[in-house]
Amino acid sequence: MLIIARILQGMGGGALQPIAQSVLLESFPPAKRGAAMAIYGMGIVVAPIIGPTLGGWITDNYSWRWIFYINLPIGLIAAFMANAFVEDPPYLKNQKPGRIDYTGFGLMALGLGALELTLDLGQQRDWFESPVIVFTAAVSVLSLVGFIAWELYTPEPIVNLRVFLNRNFAVGCALIASVGVVLYGSTALLPLFLQTLLGYPAVESGFAVSPRGIGAIISMIIVGRLISRVDARYLITFGFCVLCFSTYLFTLINLDIAQSNIIIPMLISGVAMGFVFVPLTTMSMATLPQEQIGNASGIFNLMRNTGGSIGIAIMTTMLARNAQVHQATLMTHVTQYDPAFQQMFERTKAALMLQMDVVSATQQAYATIYGLVLKQAAVLAYIDDFKLLTFLCLLCIPAGFLFKRVRNAKAIEGAH
Repeated sequence: MLIIARILQGMGGGALQPIAQSVLLESFPPAKRGAAMAIYGMGIVVAPIIGPTLGGWITDNYSWRWIFYINLPIGLIAAFMANAFVEDPPYLKNQKPGRIDYTGFGLMALGLGALELTLDLGQQRDWFESPVIVFTAAVSVLSLVGFIAWELYTPEPIVNLRVFLNRNFAVGCALIASVGVVLYGSTALLPLFLQTLLGYPAVESGFAVSPRGIGAIISMIIVGRLISRVDARYLITFGFCVLCFSTYLFTLINLDIAQSNIIIPMLISGVAMGFVFVPLTTMSMATLPQEQIGNASGIFNLMRNTGGSIGIAIMTTMLARNAQVHQATLMTHVTQYDPAFQQMFERTKAALMLQMDVVSATQQAYATIYGLVLKQAAVLAYIDDFKLLTFLCLLCIPAGFLFKRVRNAKAIEGAH
């Protein structure tokens, strides 16, 4: 039931976000799209960051069920406002309803649903050691390959994949998928690290990661003003440089860090997200015809969400497996022939003998040291994850110059 709900939630979010983005892009003239995307980006980037804090507070003070109940009044208000204020663009008002591509829709839903199951259950079922994961992965691959082939063949596709022939859009999709990996991957790792290893309650761990939202709001306001004056490729490159630096700071974590060691990198990361998301969205859509924006925004958001799902799956898998590797390495030093171990063991045993007998103190000393080994192995595994995210950000820094140059807002307007 939880898995079905997760898939339905993903389908709902995957439908709403591209529609909202296409409404904004079609409602504003090209000269003002950068500012519109900055305001829109606040919700996209800030909402997943505020979520852990709000969710932790609700869980601690009420019940985890209220995390879902709270969506009901918000959804009703959103539906009322959409019905009252959102209008179809002229080219849609005058367009006759076309044939629905049921085959393409079915293949897409089956492929993405199976992919979601594979990513959600992969680590729990030991990935391809499980027949269930092999089956869902095979269904996903076959369905998505069939979907791509069908959409390229049918005259009225539900998703026009030929939009990838546009260079700016193709580069933008690759980069937004990478942003999804970093954003959602780090958002999943940090609360887990703070709660399991540092003993933070849910609310405090949420507060520690929420500064990313503050940084994003500040930077998006700045970028909204710069986007029409500065080459967006430079803004994207600068954003990935800052994101790479902030992610690198997380590779310096240990069990003795203060809360500021999390808050400051998160604030810097938020600033980076603003400089990446707004110009990246603007550049990806800048050279597309008006009638392709709705289709393109759907694919663009799908790439970000898919990147996030893949990022979370990779991070959790690496976390579990690298922790085992580091544990095996560290345990080679837990031996009577290692001076450092012997010194710690005798010191721990002596302290425990003040409260219990020799046999119990000996057993408890071994258990205490083993617990420390597990924690240190886990910290090293988290560091490995953040090193991978840092490397991904590093690869994205020069990728911004793969975009075709769009000189300014007037040039964007001329493209349409």
